[in-house]
Amino acid sequence: MAALPKMSVMNVSPAAAERVRALLAKAGPDEGLRVSVEKGGCAGMSYKMEIGEPLPGDEVIESEGARVIIDAKAVLYLLGTRMDMKSTQFSSTFVFENPNQTSACGCGESVELKPAGEEPALSAVEP
Repeated sequence: MAALPKMSVMNVSPAAAERVRALLAKAGPDEGLRVSVEKGGCAGMSYKMEIGEPLPGDEVIESEGARVIIDAKAVLYLLGTRMDMKSTQFSSTFVFENPNQTSACGCGESVELKPAGEEPALSAVEP
């Protein structure tokens, strides 16, 4: 019986892959765009990106010639996420369509995330 293909932690849109390829044009052969989440901002967490090599436990996604590395500690927060690009006349930025996001701050710099598979907290209701 043939093995099922491994599902990616995150999907990368063609526009995001194009931008990642441009960012990595002068990077080393083992480097990629490393995506992680860190505590901070008014909503609790923010996405962090940097050029780097994968560390043990990281997930590596190859999409249309673009290499994206997912930090091992961020995998549960990014399962099912789609990475895309948003462009306006004056700027362009990566955006994350994340099903694990429960809220975001008004400025868009930070988000509240729950690990995939974790049920949202229920509030106590009096009978």
